[in-house]
Amino acid sequence: MTPKKIMKMVQKWRIEALRSGSSKINEARTYKGHFVVYATDKIRFVMPLHYLNNIVFLELLRISEGEFGLPRDGPITLPCDSMLMNYLVNIFERGFSKDFEKTLLAFVIGDKCSCVH
Repeated sequence: MTPKKIMKMVQKWRIEALRSGSSKINEARTYKGHFVVYATDKIRFVMPLHYLNNIVFLELLRISEGEFGLPRDGPITLPCDSMLMNYLVNIFERGFSKDFEKTLLAFVIGDKCSCVH
């Protein structure tokens, strides 16, 4: 899958997400084994710790550090809007092949999620 195809998928998903409302992951409290990050549009995401084993998610954190710096007293903000974060969470939960992971990583690195403000 090419980055161009991923972008088309993201755009399609954004439209679907707008129709269906917000993801359940945004409504969750912070529980043991989870951590909180924010999208660039200030939407809160409660993420399971196992996402820290995901190379794509780690790249998002690296980009975030370069773009926004390390937060001292505030939240971690990832370089994506909430629509794209919902899409990525959906992909992370379903799982994906190593080939798709490489493509998604190239997309994140190359375009920096196409939504860094």
